[in-house]
Amino acid sequence: MIDPSARRMPMSPETLATLGENRVAYIKAIRSEDVAFLCAEAPMLEPGYQVFVLHAADGTPIILADSHESAMAGAASHELETVSLH
Repeated sequence: MIDPSARRMPMSPETLATLGENRVAYIKAIRSEDVAFLCAEAPMLEPGYQVFVLHAADGTPIILADSHESAMAGAASHELETVSLH
């Protein structure tokens, strides 16, 4: 059992940012016209569609997909666990 009176060391923002790195990812739905803002190599897409981006824990885009299911499959193929954002 964890002792609730035990003193906890604060975690630095840098340490928190690397927590789950290379193991955890999240999926975010965006508009197709916003894909160009992800990175310089992102493809230009016809505007007006919803697309899904698999992001690494640090926010780096990994995969661009046309469905949430495809993004989930991409996470599985990269052996990443997806988490929900609220």
